[in-house]
Formats: sequence, structure tokens, C-alpha cells
Amino acid sequence: RPCTLPVKMAVGKNKRMSKGKKGGKKKALDPFLKKDWYDIKAPSMFSVKQVGKTLVTRSQGTKIASDGLKGRVFECSLADLNQDEDQ
Repeated sequence: RPCTLPVKMAVGKNKRMSKGKKGGKKKALDPFLKKDWYDIKAPSMFSVKQVGKTLVTRSQGTKIASDGLKGRVFECSLADLNQDEDQ
């Protein structure tokens, strides 16, 4: 005759086994969906007004898009600004 011992399981300890994972995986978002294009403008003394475009992350909460643009340095040749091949 086999010996059977009474087995008691802790009540309420395995609640998460039946439920799905908490949090789960986030969907992969394209980082470019959160960005806007801004025009790079040259000073009025040059004949070319728009030099190019640049990407910046959109304003969200306390982060402002214009703060992301401040301090950026762009290089452009003088010949491109004056539309002159000789310079």
C-alpha cells in the first residue's frame, strides 16, 4: 500500500500563472515618426535664402523642439550661398 502524505499548497501564491505577462513587449516604433523637418535659412545678405533642411524631435511634454535646434552648427560654402562658382 503506497504511503500518501497530505500536500498543502500555499493559497494565493500562484496567481500570475493564469494571467498574461505584465507589461509585455512594446511595439517597435519608427524613430522618424517622432521627428519634424526644419528649414535652415541663411542671413539676408546672401542671395540663397534656404540652405537646407534638418531633422529634430517633436515637442513633447517639457521638451521643446526649438531647444533641440539651438547650438547646431551647419557648414556651407560661400560659393553656394552667393550662387557663384568662382568663390
